[in-house]
Amino acid sequence: MAVSISAVVLLGIVVFVLIRGGHVRLGPALACGLFGFFLASTGAAPHITNAISGITGWISSI
Repeated sequence: MAVSISAVVLLGIVVFVLIRGGHVRLGPALACGLFGFFLASTGAAPHITNAISGITGWISSI
């Protein structure tokens, strides 16, 4: 849970900076956000969560 909240905050900051800097427009950023929202309700969500947990566990062991 703590990892997903940290990831959401970090990715939110990255998206904000990219929109603010003019590298990404608001429309594509909203489309990516909606894609993630709908992806979270599919059967792929547990696999993605497990993969991210594995990667963060591997990084924290370094």
